[in-house]
Amino acid sequence: MKSNSPSLIKLLILQCLAVVCVAQDFDFFYFVQQWPGSYCDTKQSCCYPTTGKPAADFGIHGLWPNYKDGSYPSNCDPDSPFDQSKISDLSSSMQRNWPTLACPSSNGFTFWGHEWDKHGTCSESVLDQHDYFASALGFKTQLNLLQALKTAGIQPNGRFYSLNSIKGAIKAGTGYTPYIECNVDVSGNSQLYQIYMCVDNSGTKLIECPVFPRGRCGSSIEFPSF
Repeated sequence: MKSNSPSLIKLLILQCLAVVCVAQDFDFFYFVQQWPGSYCDTKQSCCYPTTGKPAADFGIHGLWPNYKDGSYPSNCDPDSPFDQSKISDLSSSMQRNWPTLACPSSNGFTFWGHEWDKHGTCSESVLDQHDYFASALGFKTQLNLLQALKTAGIQPNGRFYSLNSIKGAIKAGTGYTPYIECNVDVSGNSQLYQIYMCVDNSGTKLIECPVFPRGRCGSSIEFPSF
């Protein structure tokens, strides 16, 4: 009796591959941008990057693989560490569009490395390291959130705007429904902090979000200057 027939070995290999594939699989991406004025206007405050104060525009936070049940994979491939040489052609664009505001001041590579290690490695089945960052940069240009808000008369001037008007302006400007995340300024006011949009699991096109994160903003939120 053969205990290790070629067909059995093949089946076992396929089962192992299936387990690996499932472990790396995901349903969609959250593409998250943050307003620097709200990041800085907290008790924690902020530090400008070593390249100088970023532009008064939304900056990329990350491109995050997610599951439709609201959970997400993370740190999927320790054997694929961040390698800044792979994005040398993107670094100047990333400094403009994906700035770090964490303290102490830095050049951004630690921030980008964290995003790749935690989130990017979970999307390697569709995006290598260069494509991961290039895709995020492309979506930022495509969406142009600040212009969508300004077109609706919503300006980063420290005034308060209704949450519904902000959502409506972004939907009108981009064609997709956003999720708005708020944080709290030093006076305890709810303010526009991060905007989540969704991308399909090939990392190539925007989609309506299958599920939104938990959390809520007030009905009227501040849009601080920067």
